Amino acid sequence: MTLWMVLASAFWLGLLTSISPCPLATNIAAVSFLGRSVGDIRGVLVSGLLYVLGRTVVYVGLGVLILWVLQGASTGGDSGGAAAGMSRFLQKYMPVILGPVLILVGMMLLGMLEFSGALNLGGQGFQDRVARGGALWAFPLGILFALSFCPVSASLFFGGLIGLSTQHSSPVLLPTLFGIGTAVPVIVFAFIITFANQYVGRAFNRLTQIERWVRVITGVIFIVAGFYYILAHIYEVPMALG
Repeated sequence: MTLWMVLASAFWLGLLTSISPCPLATNIAAVSFLGRSVGDIRGVLVSGLLYVLGRTVVYVGLGVLILWVLQGASTGGDSGGAAAGMSRFLQKYMPVILGPVLILVGMMLLGMLEFSGALNLGGQGFQDRVARGGALWAFPLGILFALSFCPVSASLFFGGLIGLSTQHSSPVLLPTLFGIGTAVPVIVFAFIITFANQYVGRAFNRLTQIERWVRVITGVIFIVAGFYYILAHIYEVPMALG
C-alpha cells in the first residue's frame, strides 16, 4: 500500500465514522451548534476549525497512548487487549457523562439556568457567551463528541485506524487525518445552514428573530440528544443513532 493510499484510508475511515448512522445524535448537535452564528461566516469558520482541533486532539492522544501501550505489551502479552479495553470503557461510561453535559449546555442556550453566588461561572456574561455560541466552545465540544464512541465508531477507530497506525508506525499523522475526516461533513452542513440563514435573514430583514429561533432550536436539540444518551444507557438501548 502506497503512502497516499494509507493517508487516504485514514481520512476515509474518519469520514465513514461521521456519515454512519451511529453518531447521528452528536453530529446533529454539532451541526446545529456550529451553524447557528447567523450571518457570521468567519465565526462558523473559526468554530469549525476549533471543532476539528478538539476531535483531532482526542484521536491523536488515543493513538499515541495505545501505540505506546501496544509496543510495551508486544514483548510479553496480548497486544490488542489495551485497545479493546479502552474501547469498552469509553462505550460504557461516556454516555453517562455526555448526556448530562448536553442537557446542561442546552439549558444554558435556552436561558433556563442562571448561576449566582458560589456557582457564578462568569455571571450573565458567561451565559451570554454560551447563548451566542462563542467559537471557543467548539473546542471542548469536539473533544467531548470524539470521546463518545459507539460500536461502529469504536470498531472503525480501534479496529481500523489503530491497526493501520500500528502497521505504519504513525501515532500522529493518521489519527489527525481520521479526526479531520470525522469533522468534515459536520462543518460542511454547518456552512450550508449558515449561508441559508444569512440569505433568509437578508431577504426578510429579520436576522435577530431568526438567530433567536436558531438558538432555541439548538438548545432543544442538545437537551433531546442528552436525554437520548441517558435513556439509552439506563435502559441499555442499542446506540444505533448515538
